[in-house]
Amino acid sequence: MADRIRGDGGRARRNEPDDDRYDDDRYDDEEEYLEPISAAEAAREGMRQIVELTGRDPVGTTSLKSVRDGWLVGVEVIEDRRIPASTDLLGLYEVELDLEGGLLGYRRVRRYQRGKGEVG
Repeated sequence: MADRIRGDGGRARRNEPDDDRYDDDRYDDEEEYLEPISAAEAAREGMRQIVELTGRDPVGTTSLKSVRDGWLVGVEVIEDRRIPASTDLLGLYEVELDLEGGLLGYRRVRRYQRGKGEVG
């Protein structure tokens, strides 16, 4: 039985092991097991978390890195809309997720004007 992402971004939980030889009455205190999320799921979940927490419009995922205890996801959002759009202020956030996609923390790494390329 595979885990599925729910419409709200959450993941359906299941009890492990899925083996019929275990008597349900004897194992009422089974721990829940959630499979690690894939890279694509981590990217989507990182963006969803930042949008939910900041209320800002996302531009996109800019980076994704697997770390020992989960994922680091870079997400770019529009912090301040301006006219023309090429002068919008953007924010780059780093989202830290655990192996199951749970939010561990986030921080704004950088704030900059759209259209101003990085030097280097």
